[in-house]
Amino acid sequence: GSNVLTMSSVIQIKPKTAVQKSKTSSPLPCSPEPATKPQPKPSDKLNPKTIDPFGVHSRSTSAFAAIYAKGGIPCRLVHGSVKHRLQWECLPQTIPFDPLLVTLAEGLRETKHPYTFVSKEGFKELLMVEGATEKAIPLLPRLVPVLKAALAHSDDEVFGRGLDALVQLSAVVGPSLNDHLKHLLTSLSRRLMDKKFREKITVALQKLEHYGGKATVAIIKSKIPTYCSI
Repeated sequence: GSNVLTMSSVIQIKPKTAVQKSKTSSPLPCSPEPATKPQPKPSDKLNPKTIDPFGVHSRSTSAFAAIYAKGGIPCRLVHGSVKHRLQWECLPQTIPFDPLLVTLAEGLRETKHPYTFVSKEGFKELLMVEGATEKAIPLLPRLVPVLKAALAHSDDEVFGRGLDALVQLSAVVGPSLNDHLKHLLTSLSRRLMDKKFREKITVALQKLEHYGGKATVAIIKSKIPTYCSI
């Protein structure tokens, strides 16, 4: 009789021990914590497979990477069958541009997925909201040095993202960019020597002139004398 009791007590104890073990040793990425904690940001869910846990912290070269790692970017990447898109935590028009627009501009210098997509698309979509002009103009003194760094980057894709962002910003702020434009043109002038960028840069300069008005032509020509006005 005592043997039966001992066996049953062992059987009852073992499952409890196993449960306790699983609670203490379950790996964090698979734990259901996000369901019980309201705090984790959507960017925590952004493609964990594509993020190198050893590289992110040791090679965080921009404010974007650091803030992204903490879940401070209020949008997440949604994978589509044809193309990716962003899903915002709340309506973009309700999000303060300061500091998010500057942070997204910082992210243009990133070279790893998903940083590259989130920064480029986030910057573009934020500038598309109603009232973007009034929100972006006060940030120009901080945005221009960041865009300048992207345009001066040795990576061709980073330069391309910086150029696209510059044109998008120009379309929103118009002539307000003229006071800062000369700081951005040196890198464009240098890249004009590269055949693969010549057409893209020429089109970008024409758009800057279109959005910036007549005064823009003189500014462009002061740095790029060969530029032909539209």
